[in-house]
Amino acid sequence: MPTVLIEKQTPQITVLTLNRPERRNALTIELLSELNAAIKIASDQPQERVIILRGAGAAFCTGLDLKEAADQTKAHATAEMVANTLIAISQTRLITIAIVHGAAVAGGAGIMSACDFVVAAQRTKIGYPEVRRGLVAGLVMTFLRRQIGERNMRELLLGSELIDADRAKEIGLVNRVVAQADLMNEAQKFAQSVLQGAPGGLAQTKRLIEELWSSSVKEDVDLALKYHMQARESEEAREGIAAFNEKRKPSWAEL
Repeated sequence: MPTVLIEKQTPQITVLTLNRPERRNALTIELLSELNAAIKIASDQPQERVIILRGAGAAFCTGLDLKEAADQTKAHATAEMVANTLIAISQTRLITIAIVHGAAVAGGAGIMSACDFVVAAQRTKIGYPEVRRGLVAGLVMTFLRRQIGERNMRELLLGSELIDADRAKEIGLVNRVVAQADLMNEAQKFAQSVLQGAPGGLAQTKRLIEELWSSSVKEDVDLALKYHMQARESEEAREGIAAFNEKRKPSWAEL
């Protein structure tokens, strides 16, 4: 069973569905590899204009699969795949629309944030609890700093509490909040609006938005990857991930 489903809605619109519902679409090397490949295939099609990204089951995506993340031999591969995926989503010439429901947490919130538009279902929970696992939300911070003010970013990253979709819209993380049944309809409205624009004009506008920043997404992700890996290889990360998998509170004081 593929971990990313590909559906052509029209010759111009592709829907990609994260397909690990039994694990709330937690990110593995396999899923990230398939998602990268699907984005590349869509981007290479001249007629393609829009990607809609969603999650199967009860949640959009709850971040790294911490069972796989507990394997230190896979830490570098996982981190690099997350980095590559965020870059692929943010730098594709296509317009990307995330439709999120249930939960978009940690790396899942990062994937959401890398998209051009976000439509969230009411009662969706969004957040970055990495520090509670001994990790650093470095990779997703690249996109947070472009979308919300520093005070809100500190609240999300240092407080690490999940927020609801309405609060996420208030601070600029999402564009629209609708009933879950209306998610695809709302995404289609964005898609149809985008399709009124010239393909070249849209691609150049996306490129200019990127170039107006003093540093590129790639430069920011490379710096963030260094901090992410320092945390991934720490005793705190081993304890935090083990505590999550064992369903207990981490023992920071003993480290």
